[in-house]
Amino acid sequence: MSTWDDATEPEARGTGPVGWLRALLRGSVLGVVTYGGLMLLLFVRLIERPLFGVARPWTPSITTTVCRSAFPIMGIRYRVRGAPMEHIGAVVANHGSWLDIFALNACQRVYFVAKSEVANWPGIGWLARATGTVFIRRDPREAKAQQQLFEDRIRAGHHLLFFPEGTSTDARRVLPFKPTLFAAFYSHGLEKVMQIQPVTVIYRAPEGEDPRFYGWWGKMNFGPHLLKILAAPRQGEVEVVFHEPVDVADFPSRKLLAAHCEAAVRSAMPEEA
Repeated sequence: MSTWDDATEPEARGTGPVGWLRALLRGSVLGVVTYGGLMLLLFVRLIERPLFGVARPWTPSITTTVCRSAFPIMGIRYRVRGAPMEHIGAVVANHGSWLDIFALNACQRVYFVAKSEVANWPGIGWLARATGTVFIRRDPREAKAQQQLFEDRIRAGHHLLFFPEGTSTDARRVLPFKPTLFAAFYSHGLEKVMQIQPVTVIYRAPEGEDPRFYGWWGKMNFGPHLLKILAAPRQGEVEVVFHEPVDVADFPSRKLLAAHCEAAVRSAMPEEA
């Protein structure tokens, strides 16, 4: 029996010479804004780091501005419901596309937790490192060191953002949250002082396109997917929904906390295909 992730990437309409020209124009502007912002961030960080160390009072504003600008450049409508928490803690969200990086950075100061392979991805890896992403290896021997890193960053006031599904989807569903990473919130009394905020990212495809248009999953290559979106004659919408933060101390186990966050994220999603 086939499953949703057996499906091939949906084809886009309206490609051709005009689509290529549209992609070139949008891509050029997006590249200038993104990498121009990165150059500015690296320059400011040279001043910021000696003064504040691990704290980043200035550079996250650059990241937020660049990511917010990406959506009008691509022609994608962008909406936010609710507000990001200010309390010490972490954020968990569903993962439907590489666009999540822009969508979730555009409305809050957050630092992603990503698999170590992302650090070596062309272009994206450089951006991720510069913006303070935490890279982790799926190696049990490094679990304690990684947990300590999470704790240090959270206690420093960084809102780390986790994707507990463990993989991206077709942006039409929420996969079961894996409780493993939630263990990092139950160490050295951290659970007594921190909160978790669930966040739902919702993608609505352009009119007439496959509902999975923005989804990025399986073995899809980044380049063709980016080109498809940049070339689209009509765009859809992305909406970020902030749910109420919860105290980690209210949940006696990581499994209960993961289940609550999954239910909150799932509650805002349109009916799954």
